Amino acid sequence: MDFLTYFVNGLSLGSIYAIIALGYTMVYGIAKMLNFAHGDVLMIGSYITFVFMSQMGINPIISVLLAAICCTFIGVIIERIAYKPLRGANSLAVLITAIGVSYFLQNISLLIFGANTKSFKSIVTIPPLKLFDGQLMISSESIVTIALCIIIMLALTTFINKTKMGQAMLAVSEDRSASTLMGINVNGTIAMTFAIGSFLAAFAGVLLCSAYPTLTPTTGAMPGIKAFVAAVIGGIGSIPGAFIGGLILGVLENLSKAYISAQLSDAIVFSVLIIMLLVKPSGILGKSNIEKV
Repeated sequence: MDFLTYFVNGLSLGSIYAIIALGYTMVYGIAKMLNFAHGDVLMIGSYITFVFMSQMGINPIISVLLAAICCTFIGVIIERIAYKPLRGANSLAVLITAIGVSYFLQNISLLIFGANTKSFKSIVTIPPLKLFDGQLMISSESIVTIALCIIIMLALTTFINKTKMGQAMLAVSEDRSASTLMGINVNGTIAMTFAIGSFLAAFAGVLLCSAYPTLTPTTGAMPGIKAFVAAVIGGIGSIPGAFIGGLILGVLENLSKAYISAQLSDAIVFSVLIIMLLVKPSGILGKSNIEKV
């Protein structure tokens, strides 16, 4: 039963990574850039939810929705100010800018909310699920997180494949210049991608802080990096790949902590990334790009 407990908790953690990784994989797949400030948008969303719930007494569900809307605007503003001017720049310039935006958001949060750790109250109020005569107990946070991750992944896949905006995103990801000639608003499409990713990041932040009820200005840093690892393992640019990569990473991290070493779990996670890059650089569901020279 201990193994099942660790496994389910790993799926819950992996679901959080998967939701964050969806933002990474969409931005990279469509805009061909790595938004390393994505984890800090998650942290901003958690702080906004915390203020609405704990200090203003607003209903938790409404607080999360308001935080998600705020994060959506923040994501669009970041794209417009920091990334849009670098649309034709080399990848190194974009990467350095992303790191700068990340530290900017962390320090702004430090100035506004302070360095003290905040105690985050879980938004989930349903009772835990008891199985096998109570020998296996699945927390309410795990149930909601796994279910929400599956719903988000299916909804996002349907949006990409069935809607006009989703088709525009696919076109921009294939060929930005040709998309412009076909009348697609490339800048608007990329901005929409950042908006969706930031909207999802707010939910991921709230779920993360509900399961691990502490909040600091660096809360989103490590989960953001691990979600990027999950996106790479699953195949960055692939929505189902981000989902699979997140679950694999969460289960691996939890089982490593339980059966090997809590201190070495992060090293094991990043070792898997190195092995994946050596064996299959495109990831589990990623596509290898062949360039003609």
